[in-house]
Amino acid sequence: MDSNNTEGRMNNDGDIASVMGFSGFGKKARTFDLEAIFEQTRRTAIERSRQVLDDRLMEVEAQGESSTSVLIQKDTEKAAATSRKEDTDSSSSDSEPVGPPPPQKDSNNEEKENDDDDDDDDDDDLVGPPLPPGYKGGAPQSDSDDEDEDEQNDEDDEDDNPVKKIPDTHEITLLHGTKTVSAMALDPSGARLVTGGYDFDVRFWDFAGMDRALQAFRSLQPCDCHQIRALQYSITGDRILVVSGNAQAKVLDRDGFNVMECIKGDQYIVDMVNTKGHTAMLNDGSWHPKIKEEFMTCSNDGTVRTWDVTSEKKHKSVFKPRSVQGKKVTPTCCTYSRDGKLIAAGCQDGTIQIWDRNLSVHTKFHCRQAHTPGSDISRLCFSYDGTILASRGGDDTLKIWDIRNFKKPLNTANGLTNYFAMTDCCFSPDDQLVVTGTSVKKDEGNGNLVFFDRVTFQRVYEIEVTNASVVRCLWHPKLNQVMVGTGNGLVKVYYDPVKSHRGAMLCVVKSKTKVKHAEALAQEYVITPHALPMFREARQRSTRKQLEKDRLDPKKSHKPEPPVSGPGRGGRVAAHGGTLSSFIVKNIALDKTDDSNAREAILRHAKEASENPYWVAPAYKKTQPNPVFAEDSEEDEEADKEPEWKKRKI
Repeated sequence: MDSNNTEGRMNNDGDIASVMGFSGFGKKARTFDLEAIFEQTRRTAIERSRQVLDDRLMEVEAQGESSTSVLIQKDTEKAAATSRKEDTDSSSSDSEPVGPPPPQKDSNNEEKENDDDDDDDDDDDLVGPPLPPGYKGGAPQSDSDDEDEDEQNDEDDEDDNPVKKIPDTHEITLLHGTKTVSAMALDPSGARLVTGGYDFDVRFWDFAGMDRALQAFRSLQPCDCHQIRALQYSITGDRILVVSGNAQAKVLDRDGFNVMECIKGDQYIVDMVNTKGHTAMLNDGSWHPKIKEEFMTCSNDGTVRTWDVTSEKKHKSVFKPRSVQGKKVTPTCCTYSRDGKLIAAGCQDGTIQIWDRNLSVHTKFHCRQAHTPGSDISRLCFSYDGTILASRGGDDTLKIWDIRNFKKPLNTANGLTNYFAMTDCCFSPDDQLVVTGTSVKKDEGNGNLVFFDRVTFQRVYEIEVTNASVVRCLWHPKLNQVMVGTGNGLVKVYYDPVKSHRGAMLCVVKSKTKVKHAEALAQEYVITPHALPMFREARQRSTRKQLEKDRLDPKKSHKPEPPVSGPGRGGRVAAHGGTLSSFIVKNIALDKTDDSNAREAILRHAKEASENPYWVAPAYKKTQPNPVFAEDSEEDEEADKEPEWKKRKI
């Protein structure tokens, strides 16, 4: 039964194959002769070994007969060992049963050790001329290698010397105004700079969009007639904190539009914790370095408040600095630590008080006599590693502190004149330098930008900026450029084409764009969609083309003569006929006719009008009918003779 079914299935397969046009339903599996493959592999290995041996013999012929014999012997042994190994592998593969191969760890290790011993013997047994001087495992050293080493040493010296990293080879000047630049900020990417000053203006500068004219693309007064005290971009760069001389801080977006305004507190409440906002002039402000919605402000009401952008009706928390006697002290500057966990404030009594951000009652670090009592601390700045705090005081000093040992400063620099309540200080991007500015009186010298070494605190470098005070300074880590705001309304940007990136280098290479003034006003185009084709005006595709056509028109392109000023020129007299009023006055004065009798003045032209009609008669010459006048009749005469009471009333 099964054989019959099998035969029937084979017949059906053959019928289907003949109908479909192919011979079979699948290919036959390939078979491999493993012995032939292994034999071919062994022969190929032997031939390669002989090839390598011949090449080696050619190389060592010049080194002497003794070394040749040794190498021949070594290479012969290696070739024989290689062929034996391949034979062993081929025979083992033929005779191996199905399953995992036995471990060959010891034999392999022995072969590796033998190979290492052979290599050592090769190095010991080599015979030949001695190596040339200066030879180290490769080509002999040349003078170029020595020069490379010298250059590398110079680069190492530059890395060790932080002064050579200061980018001050080139500079550009941005004109903010005529008054002091009291605030300045760069966004995290370094694409935009925003400046504020005593002239109440906030100006926006876009390095990528500016040309060599160096003009700000936007200027506004966000706080009306209040001086701008501080500006800062948020960590995302999409918001700007504006701190001015009023009691309400503002947050603007990247283009200068208002996002929020802090609420003003009740100035009649004694306890400042119970008020919703500041009640006196603001002094400083700062964004949180980690939380993009939180910022901080300090005010003359004696408080430091933190805010949230999403809730402008009330502050988040209040910090109240106190003096030794426990009295209220005015904070003049405030800042966050680099990790955002600490809040530091410099006060008018010369103290520096630092709180934990989550504990607003007691200070975590407190230095009672950081600066001279009664002098305003103008700036506090944390280093990038977060352990060092720099303070710029109104007592003409710059100090750095270790917050882990906050009793006395690490170093102090004296003689740095400070006339402004917002004189800046900052750290270099590599934390090796501390930078600040000096103040001068008007026409009594130049303001300088001073660089101090962070470790030794020696004055290592100084830049003479301008004949005014240096108020703000900023060293951007990504751009590696130094921005300086001065007391005469200038913003200086220092950069190095080699060490700096983007920023000012984007705008100095662009030529000034020429403003094209319209030579003639194009006629306004009135859209009349339902007008007839004969009255419809052709649509103007481009104003430029219309201007070009008007330029070719001699009437439209004719330049009118300017008004005459002075005694006159070219036959034109300025005193008479230069303007319409003078022309009329001149004609009236020169007219000698007497117009006191109007009838005679009109009839004076009657004869000329009848002989040479010009105004009225030519207009009606073709259409005027012949005049027909009524004649007097007898009935009319009789009617005239009738009395008035008999006449018909009309």
